[in-house]
Amino acid sequence: MPATYLAASSPNPLIPHWPEFIIGTIAFLIVFILLARVLMPRINQTLSERTEAIEGGLKKADETQQEADRVLAEYRAQLADARHEAARLREAAKEEAAQIVAKGRADGVAEKQRIIDAANAQIQADRQQALIALRSEVGAMAVELASKIVGESLADEARQSRMVDRFLDELDSETSARAAAR
Repeated sequence: MPATYLAASSPNPLIPHWPEFIIGTIAFLIVFILLARVLMPRINQTLSERTEAIEGGLKKADETQQEADRVLAEYRAQLADARHEAARLREAAKEEAAQIVAKGRADGVAEKQRIIDAANAQIQADRQQALIALRSEVGAMAVELASKIVGESLADEARQSRMVDRFLDELDSETSARAAAR
């Protein structure tokens, strides 16, 4: 086979045939027009809806963030108020405790003084009773001793009482003089 025949029978694959080129161009234009007229508006509408949804979500997120910041600020203010109130209550409790302690001390001191006064009064009463009992016993012993020494009975009560009182008065004055000398 001659080389010219092979060249004429096998066309160049890079050069299209005119009928195929025209049919391909018409098909391309039909698909392009279909895409431009029908699909592109739907795609653009879907894209704009998504953009609006994203922007709405971002706007809502910003509003939510602002609301969260506002709530956080309120919470912090309430927390600060609560801490301030707790500190005030602690101080009031400390003051009240100090007052209770002071009142307890004052009551304790007053009670101690009352007990001391009552004890002193009781001691004085017991001392007076002891002195009276001692006087009568000393008087009886003195009369008995005097009657043994004198050898006579000292049965006269009035006389006996005067003698005992005089003796005890002298004894008291001697005791007082000794105490004053010290």
